[in-house]
Amino acid sequence: QVQLVESGGGLVQPGGSVRLSCEASGIIFKFYIMAWYRQAPGNQREFVAHINTGGRESYVDSVKGRFTISRDNAKNTVHLQMNGLRPEDTAIYYCSAFIGTGLDERTYWGQGIQVTVSS
Repeated sequence: QVQLVESGGGLVQPGGSVRLSCEASGIIFKFYIMAWYRQAPGNQREFVAHINTGGRESYVDSVKGRFTISRDNAKNTVHLQMNGLRPEDTAIYYCSAFIGTGLDERTYWGQGIQVTVSS
């Protein structure tokens, strides 16, 4: 079965850094676009960052210059390095894997991991 497992979250002070990791199994990892989303209490789930199969990155404006997404195809793992954290970054962060074009597409999701930014 397909499984995406996030790790690395927790409590961090404002201005601090956290690195999230997501290890995938049950898929041919190098063919998937990998992404991070987040959901804060009372909010919709929002896009944070993604990285395509060629290594091209994209970010939501609010995290540009602070967050970096990367992938290691040999380890079936995607990372999200988060620097300069702010209280508004507090959310559950979800890893996703996407494949396909047009009418034939699949998306898989991890279970989510909590990141809390507070003093």
